[in-house]
Amino acid sequence: PFAPLSTIQDKLSRLALFFSREDFQRIGELAVNPLGDRIINAFFPDDKQSLDFRSFIRILACFRPTVKDKYADPNAAEPINSRSNKLRFAFQLYDQDRDGIISRGELIQVLRMMLEAQVTEDQLESITDRTIQEADLDGDGAISFEEFRKSLENINLEHKMSIRFLQ
Repeated sequence: PFAPLSTIQDKLSRLALFFSREDFQRIGELAVNPLGDRIINAFFPDDKQSLDFRSFIRILACFRPTVKDKYADPNAAEPINSRSNKLRFAFQLYDQDRDGIISRGELIQVLRMMLEAQVTEDQLESITDRTIQEADLDGDGAISFEEFRKSLENINLEHKMSIRFLQ
């Protein structure tokens, strides 16, 4: 009357856990975060509607605190939680059309979400223009990933973009 244990184990091993966009939208901290939708979109590239557990863990690993290891192999692959990967994650929150640059329109959208009613539209435009002026090293009116990286050189991203689960 019962299936053999090996059959059950085989079926369980093929069973995958998936998360949907709606699962993320039910997380209170994301629901109230002005960038919540953009954070959720970062977990669902190419407009996918579900995310398997392995992909979820891989993205979440980006937020592991970094540890300086003086014995690390210099030829080893870049860790998922490297500064560079943290920057890429942050960059994609701005670069919504994924064309490799943060346009003025994309920057003003993010600033509008973050600052909401704290500033006037004129102040928002001024902040946007000043930010682009300071970060845009090649003068093309947009911010490339390299320019984004350079503008955040002195920011401690390793700390700011880390989630400490156990302390």
